[in-house]
Amino acid sequence: MDKIPSFTIDHLRLLRGVYVSRKDVVGGEVVTTFDVRMKAPNREPALGQGALHTIEHLAATYLRNDAEWKDRIVYWGPMGCLTGNYLLVRGDYESRDLLPVLIRTFEFVAGFEGEVPGTTPRDCGNYLLHDLPMARWESRKYLDEVLLVATDENLHYPQ
Repeated sequence: MDKIPSFTIDHLRLLRGVYVSRKDVVGGEVVTTFDVRMKAPNREPALGQGALHTIEHLAATYLRNDAEWKDRIVYWGPMGCLTGNYLLVRGDYESRDLLPVLIRTFEFVAGFEGEVPGTTPRDCGNYLLHDLPMARWESRKYLDEVLLVATDENLHYPQ
């Protein structure tokens, strides 16, 4: 079997950032997949499951309600390695194009107070696996240390 493209990225050199993972044509339209990498792979602890689950609920809710982007958001969800999330967007975009909406998203998560949307037994398959304080902390850290100061190194995969 051929190795899928995401397994060909040098994870030993990969920084936290926002990367174009792939672009696919679906029904005549481009869908851009972004690698929203919150942790340096294999060099720092992965995100806690509860924090990542809460970030998923809050970020997906925010993005699907954002006035500018809601009609272009296809999917937001966690990576299996627990180092970040995938964001699929309808349209042909580059990482820098997504910085403003990602900054707004992570500001929302970092400042969120109250009941996390979709966290009842009826709404969620693992409703007890949430950690809002750590979701807020991780989101603030990513926002301050990566998104607000992003350089080309944080926006393009290492060669």
